[in-house]
Amino acid sequence: MKYEKIKKQLLYNPRTWLVTGCAGFIGSNLIEVLLKLDQKVVGLDNFSTGHQYNLDQVKELVTDTQWNNFSFTKGDISDYETCDNITKGVDIILNQAALGSVPRSIDNPVLSNNSNVTGFLNILTAAKKNGVKRFVYASSSSVYGDSEELPKIEERTGNLLSPYAVTKYINELYMGVFYKCYGFESIGLRYFNVFGRRQDPNGSYAAVMPKWISSMLNGEDVYINGDGETSRDFTYIDNVIQANILAATTTNVEAFAKAYNTAAGGRETLNNLFSAIKNGLEKKIDSLKINDVIYRDFRPGDIRHSNANIIKAKEILGYEPTHTLKEGLSESLEWYINDIKGIKK
Repeated sequence: MKYEKIKKQLLYNPRTWLVTGCAGFIGSNLIEVLLKLDQKVVGLDNFSTGHQYNLDQVKELVTDTQWNNFSFTKGDISDYETCDNITKGVDIILNQAALGSVPRSIDNPVLSNNSNVTGFLNILTAAKKNGVKRFVYASSSSVYGDSEELPKIEERTGNLLSPYAVTKYINELYMGVFYKCYGFESIGLRYFNVFGRRQDPNGSYAAVMPKWISSMLNGEDVYINGDGETSRDFTYIDNVIQANILAATTTNVEAFAKAYNTAAGGRETLNNLFSAIKNGLEKKIDSLKINDVIYRDFRPGDIRHSNANIIKAKEILGYEPTHTLKEGLSESLEWYINDIKGIKK
């Protein structure tokens, strides 16, 4: 497997990585893996959606020597000076800093644009200026908009349905322009409903998976927007980590200035997901009593069905998902049950 070979190579040839949004769900998992590979890691986060306890948990999971390879700056990519300073001496950037959530962007499009477009352009420009060798960033499956084609193929998108989708599509346009104008090597990863350890279940814009798990564990009601037949390509965090590292280290010149579906390549309805989580928790906790799901109106801006074609990522990046939804869900449930920080603040 290519990913395993790359990890071994990194151990013998460490680099300096900048992970923006490092205190968030995906960012903290990335720095954990990089530190365990004895890489030097620089972290940036403004704590708008990330949490200090994510960094604290990473510290507990790595050695003291590895943790000493990590330096953290509290700051915001919407400030260009911050971006300029923190990108100096960096080899690779994994840009996870963004304001996620379709509903959040509909509620406040200016705020989303400030982080996801202005901030993105700031960190991209600073990276180019300071000689960063590779820039990998989080795009989104939301760029497929109202396209009904399944599975989703990178070259064919529909009409965008939310300000969040617009911001991520603009990122991809900037990526292409920076490659044409400056030869700057960047790669976008279109995440499909990522889930896993350290994903925050709290707040108005929490993702469905952690919110449901937390609600079930705490005896609270679970809500489904719509009829429950909406489907998603739920993607475990380990698959996303793999895609980031492969994109960051690829030597394939055909890979640059492109966006790749980052998913498991499957599809599951919300109704079936609810049943899977419910059954999984009840098997692990005998005394747990879970309320029946409550249905409510469809949510504006949501895509009806999502399923990724991952052939392009496999062929060009060497991506091979290691976890199915079932495997990832089993690991996630264990984490939420055992780690109280994943359930309550």
